[in-house]
Amino acid sequence: MSRLKFLFAAVFTIILAVPVQGAVMLDRVVAVVNQDVITWSELYRAMEIDASPDVKAMSPGDKRKVFKEEEGHFLESLIDLRLELQQAGSEGLSVSDEEVKEAVDSIKKKYSMTDSELEESLNKEGYSVKEYRRRLGEQILASRVVNRDVRSKIVVSDSDVLKYMKEHEKELEDSGGYRISQIFFKMPESAEEKDRIEKKAAELVEKMGNGESFSDLAKKYSEDPSADSGGDLGFIKKGQLSKEFREEVSKMKPGDVSKPFWTDSGLHIIKLDERTDPKSANEIKEKARDELTKKLFKAKYDEWVKTLRSKAFIEVKL
Repeated sequence: MSRLKFLFAAVFTIILAVPVQGAVMLDRVVAVVNQDVITWSELYRAMEIDASPDVKAMSPGDKRKVFKEEEGHFLESLIDLRLELQQAGSEGLSVSDEEVKEAVDSIKKKYSMTDSELEESLNKEGYSVKEYRRRLGEQILASRVVNRDVRSKIVVSDSDVLKYMKEHEKELEDSGGYRISQIFFKMPESAEEKDRIEKKAAELVEKMGNGESFSDLAKKYSEDPSADSGGDLGFIKKGQLSKEFREEVSKMKPGDVSKPFWTDSGLHIIKLDERTDPKSANEIKEKARDELTKKLFKAKYDEWVKTLRSKAFIEVKL
């Protein structure tokens, strides 16, 4: 993800763009939204902003193929944003220069950037500070009208939360968990091979004791698919662990490496990278409230945009 994408952090990922200077004569309209138009250059400039680093690194031809596949989805997002800005205008909402300045100052503070560093970062992506401020103002305005027309109308009561908790008890259940890495050897067919694996595991534990990296040894010796990522198994809930794993991690603190131990699948050496304690009843309740609020917001937002579209003149020319 480029630094510029972080700088445009706000409610919406996709933002309006201005036609590239000097290319207007060759541009074409790809959508009409009431009295406004969206041009091809606006669409592709927005796609450039949202593109992942891998896509940005592609050749122009390959990048164009990816954008061609996604242009319909992106255009719909731009249409929705244009409708939101038009709705904000019809409701008399606006964003002052001072509010934009405060937002810029907040972003600079968050990413520890000076004025010159911000300008340099924007220039590398082909944007001026003036254009950045204008787009940021549009994002603030879109967020404002969404908050007023959608978010402010969402009310989640305690009874709603309790009902949601009952309906999603298993998903919300939290017994804590662990981030674990492992070095794994598959269960051998012979006792002789089993002895060899145990000796190899003991050697690896000794190497770690002498300062060698668990991750490097996992990449070199582990027979688990996680070997490519240094044995990282990710975060695992306590209830998802096998009995043998639970017994081992219960004796460990973050940073500890276990002694080799057997399960039905093979021999394991595990490293406890992180331990997460179970959430309290209040924390689980607040998580449920947050999930329910997001769910209700999405449903109301989608319905609101649908209503805006039903009242608008929209013509797509892709």
